[in-house]
Amino acid sequence: MKIHEYQAKALLRAEGVPVPSSKVAFTAEEAEAAAAELIKETGNEVVVVKSQIHAGGRGKGRFKEHPDLGGVKVVKGAATAKDVAGKMIGSTLVTIQTGEEGKKVGRVLVEQGMDIKSELYVAVTLDRATGRNIIMASTEGGMEIEEVAEHSPEKILRETIDPAVGLTGFQTRKIAFGLGLDGKLARQMGKFLSKLANAYERLDSAMLEVNPLVITGDGQVLALDAKCSFDDNALYRHPDIEELRDPEEEDAAELEAKKYDLSYVNLDGTIGCMVNGAGLAMSTMDIVKFFGAEPANFLDVGGGATAEKVTAAFKIITADPNLKGILVNIFGGIMKCDVIAEGVITAVKEVGLQVPLVVRLEGTNVEQGKKLIQESGLNVVTGDSLRDAAQKIVELAK
Repeated sequence: MKIHEYQAKALLRAEGVPVPSSKVAFTAEEAEAAAAELIKETGNEVVVVKSQIHAGGRGKGRFKEHPDLGGVKVVKGAATAKDVAGKMIGSTLVTIQTGEEGKKVGRVLVEQGMDIKSELYVAVTLDRATGRNIIMASTEGGMEIEEVAEHSPEKILRETIDPAVGLTGFQTRKIAFGLGLDGKLARQMGKFLSKLANAYERLDSAMLEVNPLVITGDGQVLALDAKCSFDDNALYRHPDIEELRDPEEEDAAELEAKKYDLSYVNLDGTIGCMVNGAGLAMSTMDIVKFFGAEPANFLDVGGGATAEKVTAAFKIITADPNLKGILVNIFGGIMKCDVIAEGVITAVKEVGLQVPLVVRLEGTNVEQGKKLIQESGLNVVTGDSLRDAAQKIVELAK
């Protein structure tokens, strides 16, 4: 699960990680009031208005309705903040991560202006190669870390965090010195990194990125930007974080799938796939691509799916406007083929069938499943094997 920048900063602030003073605003008037309050609090008329969407590259992005306006704007005075926020809220921001369709901005973060001396990069995430958390840092703050990794990998510092002892003082000092810091700044950086690593672990984060982390003219170390995502499997331990979910920023089909505990990811292709088991789902997507088409989704109904869950899955697939065909590929172990057949039949009768449907069943209760489909009277094509089923649905979809 992803959250907005202002929400991530609130969580970091509660964990003792230093962040700038800021306030979220949902209207231009709220932005003006927030700016006025920050100006009074800091004595600095410069504030920053930052659009809030679940995508990076906001500073370099542009609004469709206001091509001369980026997603992050430094302004002077509360009146100007109101004017800029009024243009941002309700407009569509296009960044390198949103694609051409962009994302509509529903709120902005109004933040105190900073005297920035230097920009750095810091992140904590899971290193799947070692199975341990890792903290990364770079002097190339403000840049996309993928770009740095590709062109200047030597500029990325890495320290693996031992789960038994956590991030040690030796490691934080090593990173601070590697970033070119010493003395008081190195000690501040060490404290910042320790608190960030602790926040990552306590919040069950999947990724916690600060880009840029800034050093101000008066020697403060602050998280100027914050991006945080969470392990969905741990959200039951954090109902307060679950409440931060913004449905408008998430795919509607994926949200619907969560209600039924379905593993679903929307993709750009035209062949809808309903499969049981993540490995089989990946193989099904691969063979669809092999025969010249693109999968419209990843969908694993799980080993213990009920007819109700299968019906819901089928409805989610058929709601895709780009759909040209559906491939149901079930290998029954714990999952029974007749249950899948019942779900497919129920769903087709409820929502109708506007595109070709190919079903391949093997395993537990396969004969009962095939019999149910044959006697349903539905226009369903059966596949004798995964290869056969994939070839058929790709041809029928054409």
